[in-house]
Amino acid sequence: MIKVTVWNEFIHERIDAEAREVYPDGIHSVIKKFLEANEDITVRTATLDEPECGLTEEVLENTDVLIWWGHMKHGDVSDEIAERVQNEVLKGMGLIALHSGHHSKPFKRLMGTSCNLTWREKDRERIWCCKPGHPIAEGVPESFVLENEEMYSEPFGVPNPDDTVFIGWYAGGEVFRSGCTFTRENGRIFYFQPGHETFGSFYNENIRKIITNAVRWAAPVLRTEKLVCPHSLTALI
Repeated sequence: MIKVTVWNEFIHERIDAEAREVYPDGIHSVIKKFLEANEDITVRTATLDEPECGLTEEVLENTDVLIWWGHMKHGDVSDEIAERVQNEVLKGMGLIALHSGHHSKPFKRLMGTSCNLTWREKDRERIWCCKPGHPIAEGVPESFVLENEEMYSEPFGVPNPDDTVFIGWYAGGEVFRSGCTFTRENGRIFYFQPGHETFGSFYNENIRKIITNAVRWAAPVLRTEKLVCPHSLTALI
């Protein structure tokens, strides 16, 4: 079984009537529901207001893939928790950062860059699959449309991805690397752009397929307890 933890701030859905109407039980509950419909995936959730943000050492040690949705309270996640997540990714835990998760502390630590982008309010987005042979793209059409999504556009201040699996094109003419993979030591990372809190992108079957594929792709092949410095290996030769 792949053990998934879905982390969500769970702020917008409680204070914003429009977000609450779309996701009455929170974005994390919607993601949990469609993921746990798969026999090979088990899901727990964690939110910002729980002790240690719900991400205790025990929780992370028992998480194969962490899904992260954050937006307005990135700064409320302590540096200690961010470092804890980073270390688990380096040891092999998968990380899927959704939408505004590009500015989350763990993602920015792992990228080592600003992770800035250009954005504006709602637009029509067509998501193109530009690497159909990638496991995250399995079963996903050549392109599909989200009638309403927040516009993110280039330049996107991240390191060059290992793979750009999806590109978003907007009615306003902007483009964005909407689905990118990265590797950090033993951990696999997928950034996926759709998922604004007042739009129903997480109900879209193609979005659900991509996230499910990403969970299976990001699940650890190797999970180490201790990282070994390459220089120490050299000394043994």
